[in-house]
Amino acid sequence: MLVDFNTLPEESRVWIYQANRSFSEQELEEIQSKLDVFIENWTAHGSDLQSGYTIKYKRFIIIGLNQDLNKATGCSIDASVNFIQQLEKDYNVDLLDKMNVSYKQGDYVAYKTLSDFRKMAKDKAVSKNTIVFNNLVTNIGEFKENWEVPASESWHGRFVK
Repeated sequence: MLVDFNTLPEESRVWIYQANRSFSEQELEEIQSKLDVFIENWTAHGSDLQSGYTIKYKRFIIIGLNQDLNKATGCSIDASVNFIQQLEKDYNVDLLDKMNVSYKQGDYVAYKTLSDFRKMAKDKAVSKNTIVFNNLVTNIGEFKENWEVPASESWHGRFVK
């Protein structure tokens, strides 16, 4: 059951998929259409899952699920991962690699491997004040408060002094 992402409760679970590149406007339209269809039909043991999505910076796909109504099950989580894997194939993009870092450089969102980010921190090319995206947040409340934060306030802080 597709709902507006912004209407989901704060404790709703989130999954964040970061792309290794920005999507074009045409790709975004297609992806939104595919997300609409997927989420409208997403179920757990035959029960509708009240969920929504948002796409940020033409790069992050965030899916939210109100677990107060129905919780995601192994099968429904597998279905969402399969959907994301299909998007990867359709758009030749990486969405599932968690060993990469996205951060802001002015208005631009940069994407680096973890080892490159670590090297940049060592070389002082990024600092504790660099805005990073903490894709480890687990619910909408955390997403709103702790997703886009200075590196010092995220797990990235271990690399910047």
